[in-house]
Amino acid sequence: MIIKPEPTLKDLQFILEENRIKASDLLEMYRRMVLSRYFEEEIKRIYNQDKNPFNMAVGLIRGEMHLSIGQEAIAVGTLYNARDEDVVISTHRPHHHAIAKGVDLKKLAAEIFGKVTGLCRGKGGHMHLFDKTKNFACSGIVGASFPQAAGAAFAFKYLGKDNVAFAFAGEGASNHGTFFETLNLASSWELPLVIVIEDNKYADSTPKSLTMATTFHYQQGLANNVLSYLVDGMDVVDVYITAKKAVEKARRGFGPTLIEALTYRYVGHFEGDTEEYRSKEEVEFWYTVDPIRRHENRLLKLGYADEDKLNKIKEEAKKEVSEAIKFAIESPLPDPNEAFVGVFA
Repeated sequence: MIIKPEPTLKDLQFILEENRIKASDLLEMYRRMVLSRYFEEEIKRIYNQDKNPFNMAVGLIRGEMHLSIGQEAIAVGTLYNARDEDVVISTHRPHHHAIAKGVDLKKLAAEIFGKVTGLCRGKGGHMHLFDKTKNFACSGIVGASFPQAAGAAFAFKYLGKDNVAFAFAGEGASNHGTFFETLNLASSWELPLVIVIEDNKYADSTPKSLTMATTFHYQQGLANNVLSYLVDGMDVVDVYITAKKAVEKARRGFGPTLIEALTYRYVGHFEGDTEEYRSKEEVEFWYTVDPIRRHENRLLKLGYADEDKLNKIKEEAKKEVSEAIKFAIESPLPDPNEAFVGVFA
């Protein structure tokens, strides 16, 4: 467990100045984290309606649901360095990445609700989002993000573009062969790839201490001659600074980087998870380092915002979420005659 101690005010000011991080940047990071948190909290609330006893086949939102509440700093800190032209391949837990990449919130919500106005006309659901305008995709297949992002990175290099591909995955996915194959290939070919491992301690309900021979994933990157970092995933500034180095390295043609971000999900692996594998004390500890609350306290300490300004950002985020949910609920379901449209296999 590596959570960095909070820097003094002078140290924090130095870190921000050294990395050319402005007040406007910190406030925008805060807005994106808050937007992601409120969006998922509302999705969680609606998803669980009429599911007592739990039954994923009923309710306004059906099927499985994997939320990233608590992990917002990783998505926001990393993708604050991204351009629209950069490719992001996410996971079965994709909402925070989609929001951080700028995916339209109404279309995102509509897709989760299975509506025709969604990103994939309601056919993808929450685990199979795709937005061509933002070069964003995700997959319910664990470990699929690694080779897909490597393919995009290869295309960028082949075409002589300075774009970057991002592969996000949980620590459980790193035990798949695709992870090691991608590390080796990306390192050998010096691909513009940034791999981000969101280490939230558990692969479903299994602690990584039972499945890994090494303590940290960044060690696996080093073994493949990939520049690798270990960061505090509950600190958006730490994530941003590290990701900025990785992205600049990739854009300049110096190859891939692996970032392991230590984090925690405040919800179960999926909605309906009994969470018997972790203690109440453990969860309570991680709430003390809530990434949004930590960042909020910094903004206040730096004098970049007061309570009124923060509350205004929160209210605007809540309004945006409310409008997106309303749009999704009121949108029509897909026409059954479209069932095979867009199906190629």
